[in-house]
Amino acid sequence: PILTLTTSRCLGEGAGGALSSLSLTRRGLPKEKMSENGLMSRAKVLTIDTMNPTVKKVEYAVRGPIVQRAVELERELSEGMKKPFVEVIRANIGDAHAMGQQPITFFRQVLALCSYPELLNDSTFPEDAKSRAHRILQSCGGNSMGSYSASQGIDSVRQDVARYIERRDGGVSCDPDDIYLTTGASDGIVTMLKLLMCGEGAARTGVMISIPQYPLYSAALAELGAVQINYYLNEENCWSLDITELQRALDEARLHCNPRALCIINPGNPTGQVQSRECIEDVIRFAAKERLFLMADEVYQDNVYADGCQFHSFKKVLFEMGPEYSNTVELASFHSTSKCYMGECGFRGGYMEIINMDDDVKAQLTKLVSVRLCPPVPGQALMDLVVNPPQPGEPSYDNFIKERTATLSVLAEKAKLTEQVLNTVQGISCNPVQGAMYSFPRITIPKKAIEEALDKGQQPDMFYCMKMLEETGICLVPGSGFGQKEGTYHFRMTILPPTDKLQILLNKVKEFHQKFTQQYS
Repeated sequence: PILTLTTSRCLGEGAGGALSSLSLTRRGLPKEKMSENGLMSRAKVLTIDTMNPTVKKVEYAVRGPIVQRAVELERELSEGMKKPFVEVIRANIGDAHAMGQQPITFFRQVLALCSYPELLNDSTFPEDAKSRAHRILQSCGGNSMGSYSASQGIDSVRQDVARYIERRDGGVSCDPDDIYLTTGASDGIVTMLKLLMCGEGAARTGVMISIPQYPLYSAALAELGAVQINYYLNEENCWSLDITELQRALDEARLHCNPRALCIINPGNPTGQVQSRECIEDVIRFAAKERLFLMADEVYQDNVYADGCQFHSFKKVLFEMGPEYSNTVELASFHSTSKCYMGECGFRGGYMEIINMDDDVKAQLTKLVSVRLCPPVPGQALMDLVVNPPQPGEPSYDNFIKERTATLSVLAEKAKLTEQVLNTVQGISCNPVQGAMYSFPRITIPKKAIEEALDKGQQPDMFYCMKMLEETGICLVPGSGFGQKEGTYHFRMTILPPTDKLQILLNKVKEFHQKFTQQYS
């Protein structure tokens, strides 16, 4: 029998005595157990051994063990425990508002009006904010942001995104039907990777990602069961991209998988480089020659600080290279409300634009995004404001330009400050932070520290960063979480803390590194 039932009665009791034990045995299934209170318990259906094995391979360094320990330290400080520091300063993630950056007034005014339309009667709100809010609400079901939108996103917002892209790219045409609104850029990136997954064994999809990389890519590829193909940026040349390195990585990968896509982050995360137009042209030629789908992560497109650097969108360059490329190279580009001068991470707004996608595949993409119903409507509304901000002559224009310029100017100052201070420290080397929100300096770790780290089963830069956190309260992310060349060590830090706090952070990093080096010399 599949199911057997065994019962016994307590000693000393008659036929009506209590049932003292019950055991159930199913062939091929774990035995059920008696719990401490005498009730039956059974083995879990979902265990670490029976769960999806690809999920166990997922790692996401920017919210990994370092950050978990930082949260514990914050709690311990709040409970009055004594530490060698009075606060934890987090520089682990690009969360601008959490670091003190102020939101753009116009954006929040319109979102407030959309969230509570009764405020449209309030005379304290400017007329252009009311006009934007009214237009957005008219595009929502029931004139409410609480309704679902079309799965691809609100039509009027996609139209505004298309017009924004045309202005940004000097008149290159953009079809609103090629725009998909997303839950932040991450949602769009993962969606495109899902479409690209195909094959098994040596035919399994391979995706080329830069090293160092943003861990979203490695995490998504691990979860999807794809092959991660690493190409290394050139640290000695300000983290530049070298086509010969792309070719090396591709040729080696073709021995064991089917490379189908090439991902570029520009401006770079975690490395802060801005790709030149010449480099982008080379990448497009390479993708065309090798028949690779291009994915351009451009969420930091307004964050360019260094003299001589300029953001060039992949789409603009692609179309200016002529029909040989603009009619053939498949491209998906991504943008977000979370970065640039906005920093509105929590609203989870974003978009992707697709170029030269096969019509049948596009239909499948539309089907795939419909499964999650729609992106958050408040995020879509915010994306609309980013691509359609106050215009000259409107009441909110001057203040909008003032706030936007001030935010980007302060970020540029902090980028320079970070580079300058870190490069005064013996054993730390920091490339110019040309763009984005991070520096990724190389650190020299003494041999004794490396040995101690390995004895503890830790990467040396994880050991370094954890020790820094415990001694200074500074929360950084080890370079091993982003990938790095063998034998080199780094950490990533954001430039987002307020200038006075950033100066404190940099001084603490300097003091810690000197002390750490002396301790293990």
